[in-house]
Amino acid sequence: MNMPSSKPVIREHRIPTPDSGPYIVVEGPGGNLWFCESRAGKIGCLHPDSGAFREFSLPDRDCVPIGIALGAAGNLWFTEKAANRVGRISLDGTIAEFAMPTAKASPDGIALGPDGNIWCSEGNIDRLARITPDGAVSELGAGMTPGSGPLSIVVRDGAIWFSQASGGRIACMAVDGAVTEFPIPSQDSQPRAMALHPDGSIWFVETGANALGRIARDGSIAEFSIPTPDASARGVTVGPDGALWFTENLANKIGRMNASGRMVGEYKIPTPASGARCIVALSNGRVFFTQYDIGAIGEIIFS
Repeated sequence: MNMPSSKPVIREHRIPTPDSGPYIVVEGPGGNLWFCESRAGKIGCLHPDSGAFREFSLPDRDCVPIGIALGAAGNLWFTEKAANRVGRISLDGTIAEFAMPTAKASPDGIALGPDGNIWCSEGNIDRLARITPDGAVSELGAGMTPGSGPLSIVVRDGAIWFSQASGGRIACMAVDGAVTEFPIPSQDSQPRAMALHPDGSIWFVETGANALGRIARDGSIAEFSIPTPDASARGVTVGPDGALWFTENLANKIGRMNASGRMVGEYKIPTPASGARCIVALSNGRVFFTQYDIGAIGEIIFS
């Protein structure tokens, strides 16, 4: 799909609960958007066509839900960072929660693994957790460098790839727990969100280095600067045009970079200091992002 070269329009969908703090967002069944409301202790759902929201309160309002992913059976799985749990929510709002084995593990990024289990990062203990469909949790990654701070997760070639926000590396874990780490050239790069490109590369934001990074299948890493200084890149997705669309939190912009690393454009978000975080391209080509600081879901509309 080729997108028009004209400047896109950004529409903002306000979440009913004030100060909800939407963070990670994912496409669920039926093309609906499911997201964590980190400040409100809720899981939210937006119907993109009607603009209607549904919200589901979690048992512990202060659990800080943050990461969310679609599971193999059509349920949504999410992490509760402060409560040290992983949760599961069905499409009708039925919730189940499962404790992490290690106290204060700080579960964060989450994804469906190649083995049919759910995997999440445990930033405080330098491990990944594997959660079976019935909620049994095990922790893997004894070979990870201490102080790595694993964060975002994607799956490539039957393995779990993840960013190490504190360690400045991209890492790969086999389903048996073996870890391989790849240092990012820039110092204090702070890699965060990741996105798998159709060409097999993995792109990631480098919040500290003010850049996007790309890791090839052979482990080689390239870095591409963001024009706006101190933009605070947070989220990244592959758009229907094959370009990388990413959020610039402090700059309050949406950025667009082609797969060769050339910047295509930066687009101001209408509401100042909106707190742009996660961004996702749906299977139908529509692109949405969370606005943590104003409690909204933004949509990028192409004319």
